[in-house]
Amino acid sequence: MNAEYEHLIHIKTHEELALYELIPDAVWIFDLDKHGWWWGNQPALEFWGLSHLDELINKDLSGDTQGARDRTAQTFELAAKNGLTIDPWTTYPDGKPKTLYMRHRAVLVGPERHRALIAYINEEVNLGETPENLLLVEAMRYTTVLVTSFTFDGEVVVENPAATEAYKHIYPQQLPDDQSAFSARFADPEEGHSRLQQAIRDKGGRWTHMMRTSEGLRQHTLDIRITRHPLSGDFLILMTEYDVTQLYDALDEARNSQEELRKMAHYDAVTGLPSLNFLLQHAPNYLAKAERCRQQLAVMFIDLDGFKAINDTWGHDVGDQVLLEIAQRLSGILREADQVARIGGDEFIILVDDIHNENSVTTVSEKIIHQLEDRITVKDPAGPNVQVEVSASIGIALFPDHGSNLEQLIKVADKAMYRVKNSGKGDYYLENSADNKLNEK
Repeated sequence: MNAEYEHLIHIKTHEELALYELIPDAVWIFDLDKHGWWWGNQPALEFWGLSHLDELINKDLSGDTQGARDRTAQTFELAAKNGLTIDPWTTYPDGKPKTLYMRHRAVLVGPERHRALIAYINEEVNLGETPENLLLVEAMRYTTVLVTSFTFDGEVVVENPAATEAYKHIYPQQLPDDQSAFSARFADPEEGHSRLQQAIRDKGGRWTHMMRTSEGLRQHTLDIRITRHPLSGDFLILMTEYDVTQLYDALDEARNSQEELRKMAHYDAVTGLPSLNFLLQHAPNYLAKAERCRQQLAVMFIDLDGFKAINDTWGHDVGDQVLLEIAQRLSGILREADQVARIGGDEFIILVDDIHNENSVTTVSEKIIHQLEDRITVKDPAGPNVQVEVSASIGIALFPDHGSNLEQLIKVADKAMYRVKNSGKGDYYLENSADNKLNEK
């Protein structure tokens, strides 16, 4: 048994309730854990139109909604905490709704110590038999959800304590002529006015808006429907507000986390350039375009010469500054249609789009080599600024000559790059090209 219920009276058998038979008012005990009646006195049986206690105990409640079950559980928790509750309930003893003010006391019953409510009819309330009116009465008083009824002009008819607390800052104010109590709740009153008109026109609906509550701006889902005034019969707006701020915050956080993961997977943290994963994901689009337009596409594999010595001499902070500068220089050379990526260490891949002949890609290679000839000034955390030099060994492959997918093209370009490395570095090599600079040497 839950320790918080240890203070409750435990009624073990029906025999302990003999004195309740002397009470002229209806009294019954409802077992929450089996969701059915556990006991009732003679007036209770008469109230339900039954002859024997077994008929009450065995009464079929399988048709009860989850909302009704939740309401009973909420009442039990309040009674267990406060000792007694008094609130309106709608019962259907003869198939017609009857609203009663009930007193409830929480107890434990039977050998299994089930949670239960002793229910006493406090008074009968004549509200008619319109379900909307009965729902309004039951929902208004004890729910923490905000419930308010408005006239079609947007003025409050009645609201529950939760709604009063949420919008208590609005009521002392003299609202502008173009605002109603309904629209004043919205962060954007004009939005509130439009929503009221739409709710009347569509006879209700569900929308989510930013609302101006006493706790600040909160995201509320508004469930609006049309009801009737229990006395005058006038049509009213019944609005229930659910605070979904935490849900929307959680969704935003999840989206941000997904975006961060996407960036980590597809972009290099040091240079901000796309990663190899990004290239592999988007390369089919580049290759399909080249094939469709009957053009070539170049894959350039770049390995920096002298970068390891920079890392070893000045450390990784200086090395990262060099990589960032190289990335910026490479990006400055390329056209918007081309793509550069860092694939790890001091290696880069460039996709050059719209290649009409080999001269197009060799021209780009020469520009890269020329751009990297200039010294790079970096900040040394341990001392003054330093200047370093790097060069680039570039291997080139062409689509579709050297492969039909990016992986094949990278292998060919990588092999061509190592040929440059073994021939003195700081140069480029285009596989199977008669015009290759290395071939001229």
